[in-house]
Amino acid sequence: MLSFLKKLRSDKRGNVLFIASAAFPLLVGAAGLATDTIQWTLWKRQLQRAADSAALAGVYQRVQAGDLTAVQNAVARDLTINNHTNIGLLATYPKVDLPANSGDLQDQVHVQLALQKRLVFSSMFMSTPPTITANATAASVPAAGDACVNARETSGSKTGINITGNAGIYMPDCVMYSNSPASNSAAAGGSSNVTADSVATVGGVQQSNNWHVSAYRPYSPPVADPFADVTPDPADMKCAVEATTKKGVTTYTPLAADENTDYANAKDINGDPANCFTSLSIGSNKSNLHDLPAGPLYINGGDVFIQGDLTATSGTTIVLTNKDASSPIGQFKVNADSNINLTAPTTGDFQGIAVYQDRRATDSSPGNKINGNSGSVITGALYFPSQELDYNGSGNTTAVCTMFVARRINFSGNSTTTNKFKTLADCSDEGLPSGGAVRMVRLVA
Repeated sequence: MLSFLKKLRSDKRGNVLFIASAAFPLLVGAAGLATDTIQWTLWKRQLQRAADSAALAGVYQRVQAGDLTAVQNAVARDLTINNHTNIGLLATYPKVDLPANSGDLQDQVHVQLALQKRLVFSSMFMSTPPTITANATAASVPAAGDACVNARETSGSKTGINITGNAGIYMPDCVMYSNSPASNSAAAGGSSNVTADSVATVGGVQQSNNWHVSAYRPYSPPVADPFADVTPDPADMKCAVEATTKKGVTTYTPLAADENTDYANAKDINGDPANCFTSLSIGSNKSNLHDLPAGPLYINGGDVFIQGDLTATSGTTIVLTNKDASSPIGQFKVNADSNINLTAPTTGDFQGIAVYQDRRATDSSPGNKINGNSGSVITGALYFPSQELDYNGSGNTTAVCTMFVARRINFSGNSTTTNKFKTLADCSDEGLPSGGAVRMVRLVA
């Protein structure tokens, strides 16, 4: 055998075998290290994707409920779905931090993940496997302007914005927003034609030829109620009465308002100027003889029903509420042949609001209905946070700095509704609030 090896060593052809034998451990080592490195890289990428997803989920939770425990629970739930490494995290992970707001970055969530896993080849040389870490920070960032159409629906089974028929909506500077988490949170169907800056939703939104928008923004954070701090004060309600005296006994009958009501001379039970009526109605082919007074005009438990023409240009808010109980709270209904000319006040508790319905109102469908024609102009907000609003035009209806805020908003009819609306800041002269810009959740680090 020894002599054979000596002959093999002297044979040039045997050198190949010696060289191959010497190089074989290096080849095996290189292959093993390459395999382990690829596996580590894969785990790193999977772990980073899990951290990214968890941070995004954390921001959505922080927007709704900002406490750390709720965010940690949201991160944990997301990791059960999106941690595809199939490796348990190290004992002290995930680590979740809530950085403070910084400039445009709000509701930030930082997530750090870490794991260890031994591999066959590298474990022969390493007593402890390397720690693989991933960091991600997500935040709510500005995405678009203020929402001039703001659907407050929160049920996943109902569409927040629904546009049907031949409705034409021309609001090129307006963001249409729906808080509904439904899979189709804002829908435009039929022969409708909608022009807007963008359509943004908490849930999904289906692209269609009916939408003419610069961007679809599904799965955005909820938009706040711009008038959440506005609540009628019963002490401010001076309800009009008619006094009748018989046999020395005076009785007081609450009064309704109609096209003949002289608001300047209406009195409450104490003889003070009245600003409250049981209902308000304008008859067919009638107009209010007296312009509605400036400030809030309270409707105590009844409806507003306009069949003719309603004019309130002195800065009036029609407030549907109930002074003595949580119900009934009336609805706002405008007939198809009517002209309504409403201008909201620019100061006071109801500044910027043309029509206000108490949020204690019970949800119902059908709800409030505005059927206007080409003579209708509304300046200010139409606010129905707990009920549906049907906006159905029969001509080229013009809205000027109008904000539509309702639980669900339906546009229909054969009209074109034009809203001369840019941002809320541009409409500040009309009393509308600013600071309600639509946002989106994005990774920022």
